Amino acid sequence: MADTTAPSTTAPTSTTTPGRRKAVSLTRAPTWAWALPPVLVLALGFLYPLALVVRQSFTPESLEDGGASLTPYTEVFASTVFREALTTTVRLAVGATVGCLVLGFVLALVIAFVPFPGGKAVARFIDVFLSFPSFLITLALLFIYGSVGMANGAWTGVTGAAEGPFHFLTTPWGVLLAEITYFTPFVMRPLLAAFSQLDTAQLEVASSLGAGPVRIVRQVILPEALPALAAGGSLVLVLCLNEFGIVLFTGAKGVTTLPMLVYSKAILESDYPAACVVAVVNIVLSVGLYSLYRVVSRRAGA
Repeated sequence: MADTTAPSTTAPTSTTTPGRRKAVSLTRAPTWAWALPPVLVLALGFLYPLALVVRQSFTPESLEDGGASLTPYTEVFASTVFREALTTTVRLAVGATVGCLVLGFVLALVIAFVPFPGGKAVARFIDVFLSFPSFLITLALLFIYGSVGMANGAWTGVTGAAEGPFHFLTTPWGVLLAEITYFTPFVMRPLLAAFSQLDTAQLEVASSLGAGPVRIVRQVILPEALPALAAGGSLVLVLCLNEFGIVLFTGAKGVTTLPMLVYSKAILESDYPAACVVAVVNIVLSVGLYSLYRVVSRRAGA
């Protein structure tokens, strides 16, 4: 008797759960649908206010109809105050960057290659230090070197003088010290990451061949650290150009930077077109240097 059993033609039962079908349907959404929410948030939260600042910089108060004009730019660029603020900003930023590079390199060398108790704790503290606000460091310096700070108090207590000799915090040197103190860890962090990837066998070979510590640093460690130094220095330079809290909290009345000039023009003088012009100049400088920082960071792998 022939076998009359036919193969089953019943369609296989789908094992896709409702949750899985939902995930598949989400992945089939158009690409622009996923990009639209962050683009809207970016446009409303950043690009639109930035566009208003740029627009206001071309709108002098003398034009009641709101027409565009280059008058605010010509007036601001011709101002001695603006030129001095630009010069002061660049000098402080460059000086602080150089100081952070030198101090950060030395401190990172000690932490990475000189064994001492608590070295790992110090390295971890650097990560915590990066989260501190800049004005907090400035306040700490004021408690130590301010007019009524600990240093002046100790001096007057010992000598009996009416006041102490430490008044540099209200000068450009005080601002420079505060910026170097605050931004040095921003250089140390990429340096420590670069040093952790350095093959210690190179150091041992160099030492066995008779190279001293200075020569090892110059010929072995420094070439490996140059990309990290460039990345950290670029970041510090950008941050110093935009620093406002340190200059404000030191009370350095004779030190006017671009951010301070924006504050002065907008809040104290109510000259919004001039404030927007200075802000646009500051933005152009910052974006240019940040682009340089990204290029250097990408090449350094930091």
